[in-house]
Amino acid sequence: MFPQNRPPAPLQPPPGSSASVVAAAAAAAAAAASGTPQSLKLTYPETLDRIKEEFQFLQTQYHSLKLECEKLATEKTEIQRHYVMVRKTHAHTEIAKRLNVICAQLIPFLSQEHQQQVVQAMERAKQVTMGELNASIGVRGLPPLPHSQQLHAQHLSQHAQGLPVGPHPSGLPHPSLALGGGSGLLALSGALGAQLAAKDERAHLEAAAAASAAAAEHHRDEHSSFFYLISPPALGLRNPLAVQGAYPPGAFGLPPPGVNGDLPGTAGYGSGLHLVSPQMNGAAAAAAAAAAAGYGRSPVGYESQHPHMRVPGLPASLQTASGKPAYSFHVSADGQMQPVPFPPDALLGPGIPRHARQIHTLNHGEVVCAVTISTSTRHVYTGGKGCVKVWDISQPGSKSPMAQLDCLNRDNYIRSCKLLSDGRTLIVGGEASTLSIWDLATPTPRIKAELTSSAPACYALAISPDNKVCFSCCSDGNIVVWDLHNQTLVRQFQGHTDGASCIDISNDGTKLWTGGLDNTVRCWDLREGRQLQQHDFTSQIFSLGYCPTGEWLAVGMESSNVEVLHVSKPDKYQLHLHESCVLSLKFAYCGKWFVSTGKDNLLNAWRTPYGSSIFQSKESSSVLSCDISPDDQFIVTGSGDKKATVYEVIY
Repeated sequence: MFPQNRPPAPLQPPPGSSASVVAAAAAAAAAAASGTPQSLKLTYPETLDRIKEEFQFLQTQYHSLKLECEKLATEKTEIQRHYVMVRKTHAHTEIAKRLNVICAQLIPFLSQEHQQQVVQAMERAKQVTMGELNASIGVRGLPPLPHSQQLHAQHLSQHAQGLPVGPHPSGLPHPSLALGGGSGLLALSGALGAQLAAKDERAHLEAAAAASAAAAEHHRDEHSSFFYLISPPALGLRNPLAVQGAYPPGAFGLPPPGVNGDLPGTAGYGSGLHLVSPQMNGAAAAAAAAAAAGYGRSPVGYESQHPHMRVPGLPASLQTASGKPAYSFHVSADGQMQPVPFPPDALLGPGIPRHARQIHTLNHGEVVCAVTISTSTRHVYTGGKGCVKVWDISQPGSKSPMAQLDCLNRDNYIRSCKLLSDGRTLIVGGEASTLSIWDLATPTPRIKAELTSSAPACYALAISPDNKVCFSCCSDGNIVVWDLHNQTLVRQFQGHTDGASCIDISNDGTKLWTGGLDNTVRCWDLREGRQLQQHDFTSQIFSLGYCPTGEWLAVGMESSNVEVLHVSKPDKYQLHLHESCVLSLKFAYCGKWFVSTGKDNLLNAWRTPYGSSIFQSKESSSVLSCDISPDDQFIVTGSGDKKATVYEVIY
């Protein structure tokens, strides 16, 4: 009816008419009744004043938040400092406990006169005041201990109490015991070890002087949080109690027979390599061997005369048929432990090495904490303090690095370095919150990216099989997942309650295994992003390796054990050839054997899974890291004597 279906507009009264006035008044009354606020008009000066007040208020809040942020940063730094101090103090506690065991083993072999000298020296050690302790610390350039650490340090001296002082065995000659002017358990153990390791006074003094110089050198070169967080005395606390074998460094024994308890080249080792019981730690075993050597007896003779020192607490059923202590045990689901009867073909067949020979020594110049070898087996990368060095091992002869990649800070140790499979990219992590990604394809290697996390250090790295993802084990216990293409953090796995120390990934890229200083090994599902398994141990985990066949996981521990776990069954094997903490572990790519290295200077090669010993090498210092080439033809190790060693595997 209306044009375009619109109703006609209502008629408006003409302006100025009485009707318009009435309408305006009615609108105002309606607005007042409905509570509609009236607009408040401000002048420009008033508006500017209000803006100024608001700006000043925001500025005050900014300064307040900035001060709070600075305060939190200071508190964080202080907490980190105290954390390092606590770990160092824990390390000192462990050292005191181990020295206590050594002294307990040695004192019964001293004369009554010397026993009294030992007791007097230990009494003097307990009387050291905190002022003297702080003065000694100050000489070494370290800050004085805070009050809480002083109380803990006083507690350490109590470990010297209660050592048994037994009668001296008859008919045993004693060289004189020189206790010098120094006091404390470390000086005491050094003097005792030197006494027992030498046959005359002159040899005793020379051995003590050489060991003291070596210990002092390693203390200077290896004093870092790395050595306290991973193994308190881990890297080169050389003392006269360390038993050096007659077997030359870098040499190997012949393959052993299939008997659990016989070792490669046992005769060649002489008194240098002896079987160690599962319950006897490295320090006690070394002390026993040193005592035996001091009185002109071999460790075998000592064990025969002192059967309680042979395998303390180990039932006769766990001895081998030959009467020798077994070193490989099968542990059933109910905890029953039995020696493993090795099959006749344990060391036979394709893919099983016969031995290995040293072909290169790479003098890095600093403690080598990380090594890796390229897929082409031409280049070796060694990580030390503040840098990674690149070596060409394709040609024989003396070696010098072909490149040096400066990473992190100059005084921070490289803890892990991993190559992508194409050999064109190297990822480096260590005692810093940053991972460095190096482009090796350019004429001069360069950093092409850096990945930063909130953790102060990275202990280990792993690369996914497709080279797209990097996993870093952090000192705060988190496992950080990095997208290498976009160089971004995509996920964190949280579960470890202490530092995550080691890592490996399955060949299909679906499972991740991590070990931690919280005594646990955990398995993670990478597709669903959740934890699948957790294995609890009584020792800190320092190293692990996942067998490429996908059935077995080998774990190296602070306690010196190597345990080989089946990933889906409760069965496991426990191996006892290392005398101290197991610092690195790596499976061969064929999965038939693996190697482990330790603070005891040993490189052990084991048969998967039951641990028959294939070969051993004793280096001149702690062996911190190892790697195996993808073709299983070469082994590379990094050690505390500032070098890396390349071995050729002989089949």
